[in-house]
Amino acid sequence: MKLLVLTFYFLLCLFFTINCVSSEQEKTLQKLSTQDRLEEISKKMAGYLAVLSPDSLNIPRALEKDGKLIGTNSRQWTSGFFPGTLWQLYGNSKNEKLKIAAETWTAFIGKEQFDTHTHDLGFKINSSFGKGYEISGNEKYKNVIIQASKTLSKRFNSKIGSLRSWDWNADIWQFPVIIDNMMNLEMLFEATEFTGDSSFYQIADQHAKTAMRNHMRPDNSSYHVIDYDTLTGDVRLRITHQGYSDESAWSRGQAWALYGFTTAYAKTKNVKYLEKAEEITKYIFNNPNLPEDLIPYWDFNAPNIPNEVRDVSAACVTASALLDLMNFVPENKELYMSYVDGILNSLSEEKYQSNVPPFILDHSTGSVPGDFEIDVPIIYADYYYVEALIKRLSKEKN
Repeated sequence: MKLLVLTFYFLLCLFFTINCVSSEQEKTLQKLSTQDRLEEISKKMAGYLAVLSPDSLNIPRALEKDGKLIGTNSRQWTSGFFPGTLWQLYGNSKNEKLKIAAETWTAFIGKEQFDTHTHDLGFKINSSFGKGYEISGNEKYKNVIIQASKTLSKRFNSKIGSLRSWDWNADIWQFPVIIDNMMNLEMLFEATEFTGDSSFYQIADQHAKTAMRNHMRPDNSSYHVIDYDTLTGDVRLRITHQGYSDESAWSRGQAWALYGFTTAYAKTKNVKYLEKAEEITKYIFNNPNLPEDLIPYWDFNAPNIPNEVRDVSAACVTASALLDLMNFVPENKELYMSYVDGILNSLSEEKYQSNVPPFILDHSTGSVPGDFEIDVPIIYADYYYVEALIKRLSKEKN
């Protein structure tokens, strides 16, 4: 009997010890400075590189539920995020291993500058070659950005005033445009800055105006897909492809809109873009379905909240966008910074961290309707998380 009591006591102590250690680790992560967080991530990533061989057909994208890496070739829209993450970490840490890896993985994506069959050139090229040029100053990278912008411009329809998104489902859609496409405009704006050719700027600006007119609802949430009539330029359909329903607010779509309109304002100084970005911010953070830790469910109108999966990637995109937006609205800087710090502190919790190479964060969601990449690590969450941390660090230094 005495032995049973002692055994029970030992197991009870062990239980509390493990939980205390876990709690202490979590508190330690949250107490780390922004620079310390970045250094920890850089060390972790450098370690991951030792077990991740460069492979042009296996560029990290996400994890299967069983922990198996989902890799892609360069044609996939996510291909630029892993090298872009490496570039950002190198820019902060100056770890040469990260630089060499960034150069190697970036090179795999170079041929995409000529791909006329995708609107995702901004995601692929600007997140890899764009970050590479920003950090290394390699002129060859700038030339790739310019060529990719020329290629992307071919998808612009002046009657509709938008860049075409998808080429598939032609039996259903005539000219589909998704809110995600707002993220590809930054590369076009930069191409004008690089070359002096205003045509890139004009296309990006007109696309943003059209999106503001047709994608945004009166409550400042965004539709996912708008389909246009190629003859009249009128809207045919307002639907979703990755959200819960046509009228719901897919959380990453709201983040894309916030980031995209913030960038559009930064490049054009059109105050309407700034106002729209502020309105989207209010929609997100005043939404009754936003959890207390500020990591949204995959859709703000998902039917089984609070028993729905989160989308960490949406939170990361939102945080990065807000760190830019606060530059233009100093009267809201403290409020926006409280949102950013709330997100970043939540993401430092152990439950949102990934320890599976080469990912930093867990619990992102690609597509619930498509039944893929649900509640797993996804590479673009890491990219925008690191981007947000670097922007946050810059705020601390200035």
